[in-house]
Amino acid sequence: MSTVLVIGASRGIGLELVRQYREVWDRVIATARDAAGIRRLEKLGARALKIDVADPASISGLAWQLEGEKIDTAFYVAGVYSTAGATTPPTQEEFDRLMRTNVLGAMQAIPQVAPLVEAAKGKFAFLSSEMGHIAGVDSSLGWTYRVSKAALNMAVVAAQNDYPQATFVAISPGWVKTDMGGPDAPMELGRSVYAMRQTVDGLTRRHKGAFLNYDGRRFKAW
Repeated sequence: MSTVLVIGASRGIGLELVRQYREVWDRVIATARDAAGIRRLEKLGARALKIDVADPASISGLAWQLEGEKIDTAFYVAGVYSTAGATTPPTQEEFDRLMRTNVLGAMQAIPQVAPLVEAAKGKFAFLSSEMGHIAGVDSSLGWTYRVSKAALNMAVVAAQNDYPQATFVAISPGWVKTDMGGPDAPMELGRSVYAMRQTVDGLTRRHKGAFLNYDGRRFKAW
C-alpha cells in the first residue's frame, strides 16, 4: 500500500485524486481549509488535515502533522484563478491572492514535504497549467494566473536540485469541468485525474523537473 499526500483536496481535482486513490486502497493523507472539506475527505477514508495554504502560519504546521511519514506520491493541487487580461492592471489584493495560493503555498510546502518524499524515493507533482507555458501563450486572458503558474514551474525546477532522491514535476490537468474550469470545459474531471495518476505513476528519473501535460506529453519549452 502506497501513501499519497494531496495538498488542497477539499473539492475538484484534489478531491477526485483522493477518491481515485482510495478506490485502489492506497493510504491517503489530504488537506482542506475548512470543516466541510475535512468532512468530505474523512467520508472517503482519508486522513484529513486542516491547512490553509494561503496562510503561512497555517501551512507551517504541515511538517509536524506529517512527522514520521514516508510519502510515495505527493500532489500540490491548491490553486485559484483570475480571468482579467493585460488591459486591466491587477489589484494588489488579487495579485496577492493568486501568488500566495499558487506559488507561496507550494514554496512553503516543499521544504516540509519533500524530505518525506525523498525518504520514499517518491514523486511530487505540482498542478500547473498550460496557461503557464511561456512558449505557448496566445492571449493575455488570465494574465495574473499565467504569471503565477509560470512562477510555480520555476519553483519546481529550482527545488528539484535540492531533493535528488525525489522526482518533481509540474503537470497540467488540461481544461477540466470543475468550479474553476467551468461547465464548458471539454474534459471530464475523472478522465483528467485518472490520466494524471497514470502519468505520475510512470515517472522515472529522466522526468526530474519536467513540465508535463496530463497525458505525459512533455512541453518542449517553458
